[in-house]
Amino acid sequence: METKQENVIATDYADVMQKSYIDYAMSVIISRALPDVRDGLKPVQRRTLYDMYELGIRYDRPYRKCARIVGDTMGKYHPHGDSSIYEALVVMAQDFKKGKILVDGHGNFGSIEGDGAAAMRYTEARLEKLTQEVFLADLDKNVVDFMPNFDETEKEPVVLPVKVPNLLVNGADGIAVGMATSIPPHNLGEVVDAVKAYIKNNDISVKGLMRYLKGPDFPTGGLVVNKDDLLNIYETGSGKLRLRGKVEVEKLKGGRQQLVITEIPYTMIGANIGKFLNDVASLVETKKTTDIVDISNQSSKEGIRIVLELKRDADVENLTNMLYKKTRLEDTFGVNMLAVANGRPETLSLKQIIEHHVDFVFEVTTRKYKTLLGKELEKKEIQEGLIKACDVIDLIIEILRGSKNREQVKKCLVEGITEGIKFKSKASEKAAKNLKFTENQATAILEMRLYRLIGLEIEALQAEYDQTMKNIASYEDILNNYDSMSNVIIEELDGIKKEYGTKRRTVIENAEEAVYEEKKMEETEVCFLMDRFGYMRVIDRNAYERNKEAAHAENKFVFTCMNTDKICIFTDMGRMHSIKVVDIPLVRFRDKGTPVDNLSNYDSTQEQILYVVPVGQVKLSSLLFVTKTSMCKLVAGSEFDVSKRTIASTKLGEEDALIFVGPADEMEQIVFQSQGGYFLRILKNDVSAMKKTSVGVRGMKLAEGDVLEHAYLIEPRQEYTITYHDKPYSLNKVKLAKRDTKGTKPRI
Repeated sequence: METKQENVIATDYADVMQKSYIDYAMSVIISRALPDVRDGLKPVQRRTLYDMYELGIRYDRPYRKCARIVGDTMGKYHPHGDSSIYEALVVMAQDFKKGKILVDGHGNFGSIEGDGAAAMRYTEARLEKLTQEVFLADLDKNVVDFMPNFDETEKEPVVLPVKVPNLLVNGADGIAVGMATSIPPHNLGEVVDAVKAYIKNNDISVKGLMRYLKGPDFPTGGLVVNKDDLLNIYETGSGKLRLRGKVEVEKLKGGRQQLVITEIPYTMIGANIGKFLNDVASLVETKKTTDIVDISNQSSKEGIRIVLELKRDADVENLTNMLYKKTRLEDTFGVNMLAVANGRPETLSLKQIIEHHVDFVFEVTTRKYKTLLGKELEKKEIQEGLIKACDVIDLIIEILRGSKNREQVKKCLVEGITEGIKFKSKASEKAAKNLKFTENQATAILEMRLYRLIGLEIEALQAEYDQTMKNIASYEDILNNYDSMSNVIIEELDGIKKEYGTKRRTVIENAEEAVYEEKKMEETEVCFLMDRFGYMRVIDRNAYERNKEAAHAENKFVFTCMNTDKICIFTDMGRMHSIKVVDIPLVRFRDKGTPVDNLSNYDSTQEQILYVVPVGQVKLSSLLFVTKTSMCKLVAGSEFDVSKRTIASTKLGEEDALIFVGPADEMEQIVFQSQGGYFLRILKNDVSAMKKTSVGVRGMKLAEGDVLEHAYLIEPRQEYTITYHDKPYSLNKVKLAKRDTKGTKPRI
């Protein structure tokens, strides 16, 4: 048996990976994530719309289940999963995302507040009239190229013959490999005017185009407040838009007012509306503002309506500026006008987008009128044949009656061959030999019905012929004359603007940056409490005085501080977390409080709290740090007055941990206690003062395998007693020795 020889190709693994990744990246860029500059559609959108067109789901016909559309699209054109097709279909039907919706959805297609669409088995859809007449018209006239689908069983259009720059009208967003596109939607009427201006003057500048296209027009309305930046954005194809929501002031009874947000920035749609409400609530809770009494979201199908009820004498302008500054009521929209042009991704200016589209429209129009001209020339040939036949109809009838078969008649009509045909006279035969009809004319004559010989029908045929000749002259003029073709395109654009144009929704203006005066907090003394479970709270000073005994009995850390202060939390991992007192809830004495994890980067699963102190107190003293490997140092408290939420409070060696942090200014001696039962008492002055970034010096010489368990700061004139082996033991009795010595074991 003959064995098949394997053909092994040795190659470098890095080369294979590089080529494979480049192929993948290009596939994502060209065939998935980026729109084509000509029709402004991604492949999944184009295929879905074409499939609906093929299924006959037109705007004037009944809706069809989305599951049918998705299944058909996936089976014929887009074999990449049903979810991507359905998501594309849903977005094309959402009027709060698109400048002009392309799909007419029936059922739950999601909401502006981020609710998802219902499952595709419940929803129905059909094409919008705009889509059918502006995106899919003339597909039967050979206006675009078709290519085989993934399994070469169907044909799909390479691009749809869209008559307006959809890339501008509906915008685009997509993340490819190493690049992303983000194009805002624009007003259809303004886009049409800009295209007409370019057709009339190809040398027009971006600034000239912007006399017609003022800027983005978002379906959510709102304001673009950096008008002066737009020229640069449209010239370079990238930049940042500053968007604001529309805020109105309504007066209520009793001299009170309320702020009503009726339009939101485009970037706020979805879950960001909920986040905005939470941010406003947070401003109230943290007392950044006291002007807001109540917040309610009264939005409905009629539109957005978020109401902020204000207290009397509220500073409306200052509060509005605070909302712009502290919430997403003012946001940025990053513009990056990236699209596939001539088969490659390219960042395009406004003029380049219009230029590419106009070139495409001229190409589509040329192909359309060539097809129409071809059909009219065919009609002309037939009509001329029938008119000529009517003039010699008696001779043709004589040929038909004298012939034996169809072929004989046809040869006589086309070539004048009369052999085998019986004529009534020699004159008829001679006339028959002079006949010179074309093949198509002869076929039409043979298929002509007798009623066409009626006088009126012959007149109608002549009228049709005259119209055909007019059409041919018109089509030839359009094809051969740039101005004529331009007029046809402009006329079409005017019709689209008249039927589908709408008023601008987004206001374009220049606005100064929002500036607000933060009201200074009234400085008061409060009491901080943290229990052994890490729950912390702030209570009023008077409440603390009334419950002082219970406060100290039930909590691990208790101290008074100012409400403008910060709290420093030192942990065994050598980290310090800082929390503003104002961020800690001010509650009643018996309320539970908030876990420290919620207000800082502290992780209760990995670290333990050793010491908590207000920054106002710590920066005036020095702190003693002691680790389990007996490294110790004194650090000036001022090093911990920082703005960062979390810093390294000390440098730790591998597998080392802090066991003690405490204030050392009023103490004179340190006592170390090891796990092995050794105690060492030294003078505080034997320990060096160092930076927080240092490791420190060795405090006690430890036996192999031994570690420090406790450290104590003591004052020799005061008795300090601990429990050791279930018996009281005075730390003052520990022998005073030098640093870095072994220490002694107590005799108990």
